[in-house]
Amino acid sequence: MVLSNKVPEGAETMIEIRFHGRGGQGSVIASRILAEAAFLEDKYASAFPYFGVERRGAPVTAFTRIDDKPIRNKSQIYEPHYVVVLDPVLVQAVNVANGLKKDGIVLINTARKSKDVELYNVKATTVDATSIAISHKLGSAAAPIVNSAILGAFSRVSKVVSIESIMTAIEQVAPAKKKENSAAAKEAYEKVNRNWTIRKK
Repeated sequence: MVLSNKVPEGAETMIEIRFHGRGGQGSVIASRILAEAAFLEDKYASAFPYFGVERRGAPVTAFTRIDDKPIRNKSQIYEPHYVVVLDPVLVQAVNVANGLKKDGIVLINTARKSKDVELYNVKATTVDATSIAISHKLGSAAAPIVNSAILGAFSRVSKVVSIESIMTAIEQVAPAKKKENSAAAKEAYEKVNRNWTIRKK
């Protein structure tokens, strides 16, 4: 089924996005870049992390809220419209789809098709952000930094912010390799699997 351009049911004007990754992958920076992209489009946005155990490789959760009016809610996001998974192993280790809204979508960084991912009864789609990050020399082959690529894919899947705003925000927020990060986002925008799958258990 092809992803639609409409806002997920029950979204009203606020869109809530939850990122799941591991320390060193750039989940927190991704949430900040997405918020900055929203600002560039004259929207209100907030971004914040939840670390738990603060070490490289440990699970990290980050959040972004985007709205057309000021955002006063500072709590964690428990019922996201979108979930972005930077490390596919977390699909088995963490209930990444917990609280996902009825028409919400999970975007997963993996070379596998969504029908092959062990995630059930939710809309899911995929992008090989790891390969894209490696091709642009973002991080290392052993520890690629996939945040920019996954944001490019998110732009295409969600239509919440444009790829142009994502690329501009990357150049403003990314701490290094701004052009490479921007190019990775654009490539992932083009290569993301635009069809979602609901795998039944």
